[in-house]
Amino acid sequence: MSTNRISPFVKVWYKWKSLKLPWRRKFLAGHDLYGNTFWEFRIAGTTDPAGRWRRIVNMPSTTHYGDVKLSPAWHQWLRYTRWEPPSIEEQRADVIRQERMKVLAAEADARWAAKPGYVDAPGEVKAQPQPVLQQKSVPQEAPEEKVERTTENESTPAQPDETEAQATEGATLSREETWRKMQQQKPKPTEANPWVKTRGGPSEEWQPQAWQPPAAAPKKL
Repeated sequence: MSTNRISPFVKVWYKWKSLKLPWRRKFLAGHDLYGNTFWEFRIAGTTDPAGRWRRIVNMPSTTHYGDVKLSPAWHQWLRYTRWEPPSIEEQRADVIRQERMKVLAAEADARWAAKPGYVDAPGEVKAQPQPVLQQKSVPQEAPEEKVERTTENESTPAQPDETEAQATEGATLSREETWRKMQQQKPKPTEANPWVKTRGGPSEEWQPQAWQPPAAAPKKL
């Protein structure tokens, strides 16, 4: 959004609108470098002379709302964090300061880019980003070679692999050896101990009997 030059007639009109006459309820507070005007007004029906004035910004009709840019100083004035509106000289100084900051930032980036990095080899200016991964191209076989290889595989009978036979034989031997060790480690049946006391007493095998109620006596008439 470029700055707009103000004609002498518009300057006179701005000066006239900025006069705080007693009968006015709206007057101009100032303008920025892009043609936006800032106003102070009272709400209709307000009779309190000590009431706070409202603040608003009016954009040119030819400016799209997405292209409107307000300086931080005018933002502060609209939010009542600044009492006096910024002057034209202050706004121009702020623009010059921003341009100067951009130049200094570009120079700082250039100095930083010129410094050798820790990952750079001696003599290199700056390490360049390497491609992520380069996939190796696998040579493709011709269709005729694929057909010949398939025919050879089909014509050759399948023979048992020697490694599979050795693995099967080894597994059988290991099972037999495991079974032999299990038989050796199997506990032997224990023999009867002759010194154990045999139960021969009459009370050792006694068990209580179930309770049986006696028969009821006949009633006397």
